[in-house]
Amino acid sequence: MTSWQFLADVLVLLATALVLGTCAERIRQSAILGYLVAGTLVGPNVLAIVGQEAEVRAFAELGVALLLFAIGLEFSFQRLRRLGRVAVIGGSLQILATLAAAASAARWYGLDTRAALAVGAMVALSSTAAVLRLLADRAELDSVHGRHAVGVLLLQDLAVIPLMLMVELLGGGGTALAAAGVLGRTVLLSGLLVAVFLVLSLYVVPRVLNQQSWARSRELPILLAVVLALGSAYAAHTASLSPAMGAFVAGVLLGESSFATQIRADIASLRTLLVTLFFTSIGMLGNPTWVLDHWATVSIAVVLVTVGKSAIVWPILRMLGSTPGVAMASALCLGQIGEFSFVLAEISRGPTPLIDEDIFNLIVSTTIVTLFLTPFLVAAAPRVAERIESARGRRRRVGSGTTETAAGGRLARDIVIVGFGPAGQAVAHALYDRFRERIVVIELSPASAGRARQLGLSVQTGDALHIEVLEHAGVRQARVIAITIPDPGAVAAIVQTCRHLAPRASIVARARYHLRRGDIESAGASDVIDEEAGVGGGIATSVRRHLGEFDGDATNHDARASYASPK
Repeated sequence: MTSWQFLADVLVLLATALVLGTCAERIRQSAILGYLVAGTLVGPNVLAIVGQEAEVRAFAELGVALLLFAIGLEFSFQRLRRLGRVAVIGGSLQILATLAAAASAARWYGLDTRAALAVGAMVALSSTAAVLRLLADRAELDSVHGRHAVGVLLLQDLAVIPLMLMVELLGGGGTALAAAGVLGRTVLLSGLLVAVFLVLSLYVVPRVLNQQSWARSRELPILLAVVLALGSAYAAHTASLSPAMGAFVAGVLLGESSFATQIRADIASLRTLLVTLFFTSIGMLGNPTWVLDHWATVSIAVVLVTVGKSAIVWPILRMLGSTPGVAMASALCLGQIGEFSFVLAEISRGPTPLIDEDIFNLIVSTTIVTLFLTPFLVAAAPRVAERIESARGRRRRVGSGTTETAAGGRLARDIVIVGFGPAGQAVAHALYDRFRERIVVIELSPASAGRARQLGLSVQTGDALHIEVLEHAGVRQARVIAITIPDPGAVAAIVQTCRHLAPRASIVARARYHLRRGDIESAGASDVIDEEAGVGGGIATSVRRHLGEFDGDATNHDARASYASPK
């Protein structure tokens, strides 16, 4: 196959995903469902339009890595520490308990002990890519149940390598001594990688991005963001580690930087492309004919996985102190088989196969069906949790929007100032005494952002033209948004995005040129400050004053002077 054929395959996958993803959104479902159907439809088991599955899967793996890199940018070390008990204890117990339960079910189904343990390892893992994507889309990553689900998922990703070694040993692919050697090498290389990422995040990246030449260019920071994201995944892969976990660690380390949100926004388009390929590549493994022939077995497996994993996670989280509602919401988010299970399934089909073709098809089919169910489960999780908590007499929200900031009782940052040049600084100083704690500034220039921090204001470093930057700054919760940047085209685009994110917010925008005032008003601004009209009015007032002095007219022309900008 030529490289052009591969490009054609990718184009077919993306075009089909675009059409079916749009259809899914039209019927108020997650676009992920459309992507999965798209992969199945054009894959080898239905229309067989796409042939280069291995190459597509390689790009898909990069998609998962980029997703975790972007999620890592949202996490600080402090937030990770708060996941501690749930991630380490809860995640470990979940893996062991699920592995044991699934292995027991496989033994009852007729598999031998080695094959049953391999199947148990596959079932123990949930889908990091699907769950994190859905939680991020629903703004629930920082909800209580979202944090618990993320903690368990991260521990599962860390467990992928030990589980791979276990499956290889079960298949006779190595000795216990060799496995111990690989594990030791993995730990050593992991430590080295973390050290390298730490040096980059603390010393190299901030100095590079603070350079004036980089501050004036948008292309160079974007290239740096892509190099960091893909480079971290490649470095982890070279060290025989999980590329997704390597990318996540790099993202967490860079997340301490003030540029984290802008880096996340810069890779957004590439991430969307590769994550879409990931879900379509999963769908390509589906075999509808086999599923129809074995529908009863697949149905039972799906029910056992979805209900069984939730039934295992719920008591573990309750034991760790979660309320019944939060524990159930987290458990529902984890009720599927994950993407890394395919890696274990491929190893199990090695030179000395642990599983036959029917078991492999059963694992693949169950995984795809549970991934289909995942958007519904994640959407239902907060509602189920609220009902449980309400039944217990607790009327507090546990779903979207229940964040640590709200729980801590701090004032909401509901005044957003976009741009901190002279105009933005004037707005901030006017509001400073009374509203300082409620202001968040969005500024791309490191120097201007530094001035805002010196005033004690909350600052989001990034380009407000990116929706990710606006969302991270909390525009959805804003009551008033002041857009002070001089570029009228950028102002209109930002106004339009802000109006979409915050339909009820008051948006006050600057119009540098009178001709562009109408564009900004049409974009959704509540008030437009016409700079040319204001300057004209100021000059007219000054001219009147001087004319009064020359004519000896002491009447107060200033009091009568007014200027209405023409419409």
